Amino acid sequence: MSPQAKGVLAAIGACMIWGLSPIFYKQVSHVPAIEVLAHRTVWSLVFFGGVLALQGRLGQVLAAVNTRRKLATVGLASLMIGTNWFLFIWAVAAGRTTESSLGYYILPLVAVVIGRVIFGEAMMRSQWVAVALATGAVVLLTVGLQAPPWIALTLALSFGLYALIKKRLDIGPVVSVTAEVLLMLPIAVFVLLQSEHTGGSAFHAGAWTMGVLLISGPVTALPLILFSYAARRVRMTSLGLVQYLNPTLQFSCAVFVFKEPFTLWHMIAFGLIWLALAIYAASMFAQDRASRKAAVAAAASGTGMM
Repeated sequence: MSPQAKGVLAAIGACMIWGLSPIFYKQVSHVPAIEVLAHRTVWSLVFFGGVLALQGRLGQVLAAVNTRRKLATVGLASLMIGTNWFLFIWAVAAGRTTESSLGYYILPLVAVVIGRVIFGEAMMRSQWVAVALATGAVVLLTVGLQAPPWIALTLALSFGLYALIKKRLDIGPVVSVTAEVLLMLPIAVFVLLQSEHTGGSAFHAGAWTMGVLLISGPVTALPLILFSYAARRVRMTSLGLVQYLNPTLQFSCAVFVFKEPFTLWHMIAFGLIWLALAIYAASMFAQDRASRKAAVAAAASGTGMM
């Protein structure tokens, strides 16, 4: 099997774990979301720390925060991913997985806007159309449900900003996430101690609940490792398209497994989002094709000059 094929399979595996994770977190919906987040932080740190220890790279975690600027950057990334994780866990427990899937559908378009605003990246006309359709979908859903889809918007913005911050970190994904959860550890320990003090700790909720919480570490770490593997072997266009598997599976869990309400307003809004993503995907293919043609032309020109 070629490295490209292995990368695609790794990306599919990562997105399937992410997409089916609502079923996993639904198993602990009786535990407060903040406590689930605390357990996820602790057991993720244990798992990531074990992986890095086996690789002899634990020292890189301390190097990632050994200056004030690095510490501030990692701290901000930690805040964004912590917010994202907490809100996703809460949304699943609250029966609002449909809205969380919407957030991950609009995330690529939010990333495009962030790239335009922060880095001045050029946007094709088709990408502007996709962003306009997504904006229209959000406005329509706000009017129809008489409330803004704040869960979707917060999830998309928090992860979009997280990705922006990560661009400024010159360290690998496993090391950076380990540093991020390490900074979250004091709050996680405080939450767990407080829950134990009040007598409502999940440590006393039974073997099944504790088993799920313990596995939250590998469930967090494994897709990240798979996706990191894929990112080094797969073209960004292919990787971007595979990522749509995540919200599609989340959406399927919400509507077909959890039987969450899916109104006419949802149908219209999601239809607009899917149309926007189709246009965006087509623009990605066009950009990728143009860049490859330019690379081939440049190579041919260089060969001709020799």
